[in-house]
Amino acid sequence: MNINLTLFGQMISFAVFIWFSMKFVWPPILQALEDRKKQIAEGLAQAERGQHAQEIGQKHAKELLQKTKTQTAEMISLAQKRATEIVEEAKQNAHAESERILTTARADIERERNQVKDQLREQLAQLALAAAEKILRREIDPSAHQELLANVAEQI
Repeated sequence: MNINLTLFGQMISFAVFIWFSMKFVWPPILQALEDRKKQIAEGLAQAERGQHAQEIGQKHAKELLQKTKTQTAEMISLAQKRATEIVEEAKQNAHAESERILTTARADIERERNQVKDQLREQLAQLALAAAEKILRREIDPSAHQELLANVAEQI
């Protein structure tokens, strides 16, 4: 065997192998690498867009939370104000009711006092008539009983 012929055969085989690899094997590998590169680039771009969207969402959520807190504080303030108004209104109503009850009670007391005075006058008149009747039964002496008649007249 000749070393030159073997070397020359190996060179031709290697050249055919390189040509075959460059023609049929290398382009699909490069295409797969290019596709993978594009896919990775798209994934990174989507990740950045997703991160940006997440930041916007968080910012929006914070704004909504702050707005909600403000509205809640306003509602609580209004509720407290309304509660205070209701308490004040209830106090005023209670005061007015107590004044009305007090006025009614005073009127009732005055009416009952007048009734008692009238009853006492009637009783006093009956007592005066009874005293006069007793005096008249005993004796009719105007000078002796003048003082007694004056006392009865004062009491009436």
